[in-house]
Amino acid sequence: MSKKDKNKKDTESGGTIALNKRARHEYHLIERHEAGLALQGWEVKAIRAGRANIGESYAIVRGGELYLFGARITPLITASTHVVADDRRTRKLLMHKHEIDKLVGKVEREGYTLIPTAMYWKRNKIKLELALAKGKQAHDKRAASKERDWQREKARVMRKHNPDA
Repeated sequence: MSKKDKNKKDTESGGTIALNKRARHEYHLIERHEAGLALQGWEVKAIRAGRANIGESYAIVRGGELYLFGARITPLITASTHVVADDRRTRKLLMHKHEIDKLVGKVEREGYTLIPTAMYWKRNKIKLELALAKGKQAHDKRAASKERDWQREKARVMRKHNPDA
């Protein structure tokens, strides 16, 4: 395999499918974890077509296992006729048992929430980035907004006074 073919293969399998941009605004993100998704065939086809949305989703714990709840994968019109496509079905998340136990402990005892922040391709498999998060209060959101504005203003002033950079 030539270097050109190898680079093409890497770019095909490393793309971002969906982002949850609201998560950074609504939550304090503590830790990030990677999980696989148990999907049906029509879901993979729909995801390849760019029909995934994780904006309103979260992960829940049932029986020592993690499930993705509220993610929307809109089926294609050409989806199989013998399968009933439910776009908001609960999907199982695939992680090692010790990782699940660690997350379950933090969710149940310490009051954290598991929020999906990104869905992406990794070696032709669909992965989900989960963040262990705590909800922000209204004053936290305002403080974060002020800090972001201050950093932007500071960068603008530095560029103005230092034209070489």
